Amino acid sequence: MTESVDDARAYIAKVRWQFASTMPRWPHEYTVLQWRQDLEPEFRAFVALIRRAGVIKPWPRDSSSPRYHHTYLELDEWEYWTMGQPVDETTLINRALLPGVGLRVDVLPAGEQERDGQDEDHAGVGAELEQGL
Repeated sequence: MTESVDDARAYIAKVRWQFASTMPRWPHEYTVLQWRQDLEPEFRAFVALIRRAGVIKPWPRDSSSPRYHHTYLELDEWEYWTMGQPVDETTLINRALLPGVGLRVDVLPAGEQERDGQDEDHAGVGAELEQGL
């Protein structure tokens, strides 16, 4: 299934987006495939679109040793990314407001570490979620 930007917008509007409370210093949201398994073809097509049309960016962006290099797709006021597993193994899509839209902190302050662990809302969504939060 080839997905267009309009198909992606339709999918985005249908799914639940959850604030990633384990990373409050870098506000973003995520959706998990298992929340809308009925939309799996659309989910997979959106992941493929992110990979095909997105741009690889480092994170944290101003780090001399970025922790990640993921493919980000900018769409409307958001950027979307996954954690890099093959499309058919991906279970999570992240999104964050683009710089300059709303209040967004792009990197953790010096000396801060990501908080390990998950709250109960994340239970059972798999290792990809653990890596993504």
